[in-house]
Amino acid sequence: MAGGVIDFRMPSLGADMEAGTLVEWRVKANDNVKHGDIVAVVETQKGAIEIEVFESGEIAEILVKPGEKVPVGTPLARIRVAVAAEAAAREPSAPAAAHAALTERPPAMPVRAGVSRETGGRVPASPAARELARSLGVDLATIAGSGADGAIVREDVLRSQPATEGKRPVGLDLGAMREAIAAAMARSKREIPHYYLQHQIDVTPAEEWLAQRNAGRPPADRLLFVAVAMKAVALALKRFPNFNGFWREGKFEPSSVVHVGTAIAIRGGGLAAPALHNVDKLSLDGLMTRLRDLVQRMRAGRIRGSEIVDATITVSSLGERGVEALFGIIYPPQVALVGFGTITRRPWLVGDIVQARPIVTVTLAGDHRVSDGHAGALFLAEIGKLLQEPEKL
Repeated sequence: MAGGVIDFRMPSLGADMEAGTLVEWRVKANDNVKHGDIVAVVETQKGAIEIEVFESGEIAEILVKPGEKVPVGTPLARIRVAVAAEAAAREPSAPAAAHAALTERPPAMPVRAGVSRETGGRVPASPAARELARSLGVDLATIAGSGADGAIVREDVLRSQPATEGKRPVGLDLGAMREAIAAAMARSKREIPHYYLQHQIDVTPAEEWLAQRNAGRPPADRLLFVAVAMKAVALALKRFPNFNGFWREGKFEPSSVVHVGTAIAIRGGGLAAPALHNVDKLSLDGLMTRLRDLVQRMRAGRIRGSEIVDATITVSSLGERGVEALFGIIYPPQVALVGFGTITRRPWLVGDIVQARPIVTVTLAGDHRVSDGHAGALFLAEIGKLLQEPEKL
């Protein structure tokens, strides 16, 4: 293969991450890889995370053995790539730079596992624990539960697995994740001068358009308002780029791509906001499909490294929880978080007539180091404007 050799390095999966343990290689020397392939599993504070490769080529050499703990940035392997890929690797693009970003998740309402309380000899356990136990072939009756009233939760199943050669099951460590969330949110409140705005939007056009679009579709294929909302935010960012990017080393770095972190509650407790890539370029159906896939994999603990660190802004929706408005904490080094509450019917003046209309409250948590209330108000107004023409999203 004509070209050169580049390093595949230990990624940073959080600002608090200084080192990681290489748990497992999914490739070996001389294997061909392509962009997006899962090549390794790395243990972090949040759990064991699958790591992708971002160049295509051939594994020239494995440098770090499973079980070794190395600092962030340490070469893990060398990849023999073509000339174009080599040049790209030497000049990191904005998305590549984003891989070094932290994306600690904003706190949200704690979600408890739906613990079964069935009698008749059935072991009390959360649905997530049952699902994981089935996949691992674990008998729940052999596990001691740490949940409420002794119920078994997902972490109990993970802990029941014997350690083998330093490996641990791929997935999230919810206890450690809670600690990481606390650390990130404390840092956010300590370092970021937040300001907050809220804006109420009549979403009658979006609701009517969704009803027409979903007519005749099975539930699994229907578009949800959250997809429309995320697309509106992504397109609004094209006009207001100061809300899309990172604050690093004392200055703002705008992002040329729009990767929207979407807050997802995890069964058993915990919250994560993995990134949906290039949301501004996705169709609404494509966005909905990717969102469903991301939620399913997130709750199964099958999240990828790039999805943890790529988000350039976070969108959080608590609409399904019945909350009318939420005021989030920015996930550093991001500089903004947009929140959507539940849609409620309220009296609304249409012309000179008061009507009952579906209204959603959209909020913005902004970083005063990068933007101010005036720009934030215009940004929220742009989101509201886009939601009036959902067919154009």
